[in-house]
Amino acid sequence: MEHNVAASRLQGTGAHALELDGVARHFGALVALTGITMRIAPGERRAVLGSNGAGKTTLFNAVTGDFLPTAGRIRFFGEDITALAPHERIRRGLRRTYQISQLFTNLSVLDSIYLACRGVSRRRFSLLRPSLSDPNMAQAESIMHVVHLDADRDKLVGTLSHGQQRQLEIALALAGAPRFILFDEPAAGLSPTERRDLVAILNALPKYIGYIIIEHDLDVALRVSEYVSMMHNGRLFKEGTPEEIENDPMVQEIYLGGGHG
Repeated sequence: MEHNVAASRLQGTGAHALELDGVARHFGALVALTGITMRIAPGERRAVLGSNGAGKTTLFNAVTGDFLPTAGRIRFFGEDITALAPHERIRRGLRRTYQISQLFTNLSVLDSIYLACRGVSRRRFSLLRPSLSDPNMAQAESIMHVVHLDADRDKLVGTLSHGQQRQLEIALALAGAPRFILFDEPAAGLSPTERRDLVAILNALPKYIGYIIIEHDLDVALRVSEYVSMMHNGRLFKEGTPEEIENDPMVQEIYLGGGHG
């Protein structure tokens, strides 16, 4: 898999799910991103790591359109999306989760996933109640199984544990057949058992869905990625396989305190 990913990264534009060329983002005099260039193949699972303030979330915001880049270009499956609105990127198959949960706590698990599926469908503005044969309901049932929430289908979101809410966020990102997902610290606040479940969920996603994961828990990030990009002060400074990054002396010194085994 690593060889295939590396080979596809060197091919032309059409071979890439996501391309960033010299992406920068400034907030007045503050330079949050500088010269970010990445090539990510369809189906590739990439981890983006770095300390707080390295620019990871700003990078996500640039890709999703929450903050337009100050400079540079972004392409999604060959299409220039640099200036597109966030909802237009969603329509093209780009999804994202957030560090802070953004869920409707008074809805059930199944209703939440159903509405997410409905929201990206062509009939999203229909006022008709869903029928038993509604394809969005069938998709919601399938997604609920993927994220291990079958037993919690009728529970109100507000009664779920923190880990279950994180699983639900992944479910919402899977609505509408996404082609690429940005996961923003999905393991934050999870117990060891919940983190193992998260790793299992991410590794079991369909192979055609690529993703980037930002994660402070290196054990999680390195177990669910094929390639790693390290950021520091708004720049990329090191890239490699999980094994290369984990064993790199500079990475160990800066990010792992030299004691990661």
